[in-house]
Amino acid sequence: MNMIDNPDQAKRLARAIISDVALYNTEKVESGIKNDNIFDVLQEELEEGRQHFFSRVAPELKPEAIFDIAVVDVLIKRAGKIESDIW
Repeated sequence: MNMIDNPDQAKRLARAIISDVALYNTEKVESGIKNDNIFDVLQEELEEGRQHFFSRVAPELKPEAIFDIAVVDVLIKRAGKIESDIW
């Protein structure tokens, strides 16, 4: 399998992985946002997604930054409709 070396493809993959995490863990996302512990609640799922992403993306693209931005854009911003004291 070829490593992804295109930044746009890497961003799409990161967003797809995070979207899947959010989709398959909606209760955890809601609870994590409400209780301001989203990263604790989803630690295993996010780490699994991160490892998968890193295994597919060329290191020179700085996959850590791409993945972290996708987490904020997909997981946190989309959860803005959930009632929480953190907003």
